[in-house]
Amino acid sequence: MKKILVTGSNGLLGQTLSSLILSTGRAHLIASSRGADRFNTPGDYVYLDLDITDKEKLYSSISLHKPDVIINTAAVTNVDVCHHERDLCWQLNVTAVQNLVSICEDKNIHLIHISTDFVFDGKAGPYNEDALPNPVSYYGQSKYEAEQIVRRSSYDWTILRTILVYGVTPNMSRSNIVLWAKSALEKGEDIKVVNDQWRMPTLALDLAEACLLAAERKATGIFHISGMDMMSVYDIVRAVADFWSLDKSHIHPISSELLNQEAKRPQKTGFILDKAIRHLGYQPHSFREGLEIVDKDLDNLNRFAFN
Repeated sequence: MKKILVTGSNGLLGQTLSSLILSTGRAHLIASSRGADRFNTPGDYVYLDLDITDKEKLYSSISLHKPDVIINTAAVTNVDVCHHERDLCWQLNVTAVQNLVSICEDKNIHLIHISTDFVFDGKAGPYNEDALPNPVSYYGQSKYEAEQIVRRSSYDWTILRTILVYGVTPNMSRSNIVLWAKSALEKGEDIKVVNDQWRMPTLALDLAEACLLAAERKATGIFHISGMDMMSVYDIVRAVADFWSLDKSHIHPISSELLNQEAKRPQKTGFILDKAIRHLGYQPHSFREGLEIVDKDLDNLNRFAFN
């Protein structure tokens, strides 16, 4: 059985992936993130308080624990934060990836790196894996630079690009579009939502499964991983309202130009999933199915909180 080190294990994908590994027993888990373990789930796993921008400590930890695979979920993904805090963005999204690549080459470790649809300019979506990247934001540029570093690696590597990941786990540090929309509408807040950007939202559990499939099959190269449904961001939020029977009159469509987001976003991304379906056996949920899973997970968390 493979030993898998998950970086960024405190995040949504990191926690979801850690939970999937523990619940299925498909690998031995080494979870790692900066600071205390927020996953903090009963089970047979190792947790490392690890700063992947510190190459010396990273090398020491990897040498000690000897993973077969590293799945790098750690990143600064907030587009506006990356726009304003460029040094922080570059350190975690690029320099840390260079550290991981160097160590994986030295130790013959399969690196699976998570990237994004924001490497594209959004003028010709949906995209296949051979489409030419052309990022329009500093976040997208940092992720594209990291991809280039990974692709130059002399050992086994995999890049999984994904889109607008949503889901729920205990002790989340950040929200996501589904939970944000649900929470705001439950409070009766008026929200402005862009109606001229299109995405294929991705259930965190689907992305976690794709990570494990890539590790198990030692699949190398670039794969596009997302949900099945192409939707405008406005329609995503309306679908959330419909699912939980919330008042859609609080949702106000607005153009990207009028919303005046400081960091530019690609207009229409989306992925062609044929390669992942064929080579990984990837089977994404529909957005409706994803919301059903989120709803069950929220019920489980609420029951646990009151027990």
